[in-house]
Amino acid sequence: MRWIFVLLVASAALAQAPAYEPVGNMSQLMIDIIYPTSDALFYIERTPPKTDVEWNAIRNQALMLAESGNLIMMPGRAREGNWIKDSKMMIGAARAAYKAAIAKDMAGVLAQGDALTESCIACHKEYRPNYGK
Repeated sequence: MRWIFVLLVASAALAQAPAYEPVGNMSQLMIDIIYPTSDALFYIERTPPKTDVEWNAIRNQALMLAESGNLIMMPGRAREGNWIKDSKMMIGAARAAYKAAIAKDMAGVLAQGDALTESCIACHKEYRPNYGK
């Protein structure tokens, strides 16, 4: 009787699992989402945000970067090795930049630059052919 209950619960959980429908491939995610959003944070000092609108734009870029970490961990996109660890490192740094942008804290956003760079380099060294050559 107990096994039947377990099977019913497991079946219900599987039936309710979301069906992911990836649209872009990894290259498109990198070029169209991850590079531009990370560049907005890496180069924030070129045109520092002054107004609420400008800070909102930085906040949005940081949020998109953090959420893109989740996109690259989706089934069908995640890879073996350190992929998940590197993705979570990017999410953590982008999340901290997002919180700093909410507070309009330039130093807080800048403080995440090294962590973001580290996450990018670690991932590219392992997964991007000919990186650094």
